[in-house]
Amino acid sequence: MSKYHVNGIRDDSNIKEFSTLDAATQNLILAAIEARKSAYCPYSNFAVGAAIRTFDDSIYTGCNIENGAFTAGICAERTAAAKAVSDGKREFVACAVVALQDGLFTTPCGVCRQFLIEFAKKDFPLYVTKSDLPPYRVLCTSIGELLPKRFSLT
Repeated sequence: MSKYHVNGIRDDSNIKEFSTLDAATQNLILAAIEARKSAYCPYSNFAVGAAIRTFDDSIYTGCNIENGAFTAGICAERTAAAKAVSDGKREFVACAVVALQDGLFTTPCGVCRQFLIEFAKKDFPLYVTKSDLPPYRVLCTSIGELLPKRFSLT
C-alpha cells in the first residue's frame, strides 16, 4: 500500500480500505455518511456527519449545525452524542466521522474529543473518512489515541 499524508503526518498503518472493515464498522460509517446529508452549514459549506455506537449496539447520528453567532453552532460528533445521552445511553463503544476535506481526514475537534471521551468506559475505535460513496480509505484510530491526556474530575 502506498503511503499517504494524513493531517501532515506520514501514516499508512492506520489507514484501511473500507471493503476490509467488518460489517458493523461499515454500517457505522455509512450511517455517518447519511447523517452528513442533513448538515446545516450555510456559513462554511463544510458538512460533517457522525455516528456513535453505544454499549447496546444502538447507533446515534448527528450532523453539524451552524449558527450566525458562530459559537452557538454544534459539531456533528456532539450532536450525535447529545442524542445518545438524552436517550440514557452513556457508554460509547465506537464513532465514525465523515467530511470532505482535500488531502486530509477531518478528525474531531478538541472539544468533541473531550466530549466523546467523557462517555468512554474504555478507549473506543474512531473511524474517519471522506464522504464519497463508497468510502475507500478510512483512518482507523481511537478516542484515546486522539486525546491521550484527557481532562477528568475523577
